Amino acid sequence: MSGGIGMDIIGSIAIVKFPTYSTKKEKIKTANEIFKEHRSIKTVLEKVGKFKGRLRKQETKYVAGEKTKEVLYRENGCVFRLNVDETYFSPRLSNERKEISGYVKKGDDVLVMFAGVAPYSIVIAKKSKANKVVSVEINKEANKYAKQNVELNKLQKKVEVVQGDVKRIAKKFFLEKRKFDVIVMPRPQLKDSFLHEAFILSKSGTRIFYYDFCGIDEMKTIIEKIESEANDEGKDVKILRAKIAGEVAPYRVRLRVDFVVL
Repeated sequence: MSGGIGMDIIGSIAIVKFPTYSTKKEKIKTANEIFKEHRSIKTVLEKVGKFKGRLRKQETKYVAGEKTKEVLYRENGCVFRLNVDETYFSPRLSNERKEISGYVKKGDDVLVMFAGVAPYSIVIAKKSKANKVVSVEINKEANKYAKQNVELNKLQKKVEVVQGDVKRIAKKFFLEKRKFDVIVMPRPQLKDSFLHEAFILSKSGTRIFYYDFCGIDEMKTIIEKIESEANDEGKDVKILRAKIAGEVAPYRVRLRVDFVVL
């Protein structure tokens, strides 16, 4: 395949970032090369925009193969149906989802914020002995697929899909006195940390997996922010680990900070 081309594979769809100078003929040639190298790929799309906004939607254009943007994707013994333009999904976080499921204990009640089509929720429910996993997402289209995915993985009794803004849902849960043993926060790149919502739904012993984006030299700042916001909420926390969970741009990373509320 030609150099300077980035590609993500989600099931039978390849999403390709072509160099800006590429002609239509060159794109189709590259698509045909992809079909030859990867027999499982049936559709090639061009990535023409970044993930944007609270709903984390991206824009792609059809290049070659089957004309669809809906796909069935498998990972960690689970299956997911999604539309690559209407919902956010990253196959690069597959190991993250598996790793976090390994930290969930028997009988835990788990909250997944910004849950999308429910990959974290479903992998945790499938791979751990959690009691209940609550999957919260603002994007109605993503929630439609989340409900389908819960059924596809036969987890209706274990996963609760909730559509709405995390702030509103957290306030509702707080009034209902719902608390969680584990809170997973795979946040998009937003200014608000949503740590207030996590803290009001936590109790002594709650483990929180918090994702943020920063420069390589700014990781300490993220940890200090967590400790500062915890202090503002009257909470003490213990940082368990900080892990780089992938690069998002040159010298910019997705950071995961695991901590426990004391």
